[in-house]
Amino acid sequence: MAGCLRYRAASAALALAIASFAVATPAATQDWPTRTVTIVVPLAAGSASDIAARIVADQLGRQLKTTFIVENRPGAGGTVGAGAVARAAPDGHTILAYGALATAHALYAKLPYDTLSDFAPVITLGQQAQAITTAPSKGYKTLADLIAAGKAKPGSLNFSSAGVGSASHFAAERLMVAAGFTAQHIPFKGSGESLREIVAGRVDFSVQSFATTVPLIQEGTLVALAVSAHKRSLLVPNVPTTIEAGLPAESVYTFYTGIYLPGKTPRAIVEKLHNEIATALQSPDVQARFKPLGIEPLPMNTAEFGRFFREEVESTAALAKAAKIERQ
Repeated sequence: MAGCLRYRAASAALALAIASFAVATPAATQDWPTRTVTIVVPLAAGSASDIAARIVADQLGRQLKTTFIVENRPGAGGTVGAGAVARAAPDGHTILAYGALATAHALYAKLPYDTLSDFAPVITLGQQAQAITTAPSKGYKTLADLIAAGKAKPGSLNFSSAGVGSASHFAAERLMVAAGFTAQHIPFKGSGESLREIVAGRVDFSVQSFATTVPLIQEGTLVALAVSAHKRSLLVPNVPTTIEAGLPAESVYTFYTGIYLPGKTPRAIVEKLHNEIATALQSPDVQARFKPLGIEPLPMNTAEFGRFFREEVESTAALAKAAKIERQ
């Protein structure tokens, strides 16, 4: 009898706990955020994703009257920071801002997370064209000049990137597959180091986002041979697209910064964050700060972004295979 009473008491306590959780969870979702929100950028400070994330974080802080901080956690091609977000509590207070989840999936055989199930795609902060750049001292005047040099002596050229698996890495790979030449990859720890090597003339070329290259192009420190985009940019209107330079549409590699939450985050929080960021992206301040960086809208709801992301994972894996990049 005593055992039966204890069982009933335990059952009642469990039922009460479940009922309390059922009531508390919607309330917690509605109240989000309840503390400081950390946006993890798995790249070094100064990268395109880092710059965009900081601009949007400022606006989100004003909208929600909560502190949003950006934390740089580079390492292992961005997988260190991404893994930390995948393992974080799914309560909306740890966010990933990254544009190379798909490339990491294509590059690494073993990851500290499942790319498609451990993240909830939320929204993009926008898209940026990539500039194919070189130093004036190299003497390349057009993209055709660079391609001709690469074909004349296969493997003699080199290119820099912000790191193995970064967007700048795979953008260059897509260019070379489309153009039919090869070059040695020299990865650095962030776009800043990569660009310094180009400016110094120790690297032949690089494909980097406008956020990091436009000031150097406009002042003449770098030469833009082409823009990896379907249309010319208003920031550098005299620079042709890769398509205008004679390459197929497959040469285009458009970079975007995606926002993700841990995979088990409640849908209500995912949708609320999406709506808040969408509002932030429409603010005059954010748009004014995005414009000189060449960041253009890439509007999608959460379902559309989820499909877009899955398709990108597949297409990037196909690119890695075509470029004969071995998984590490």
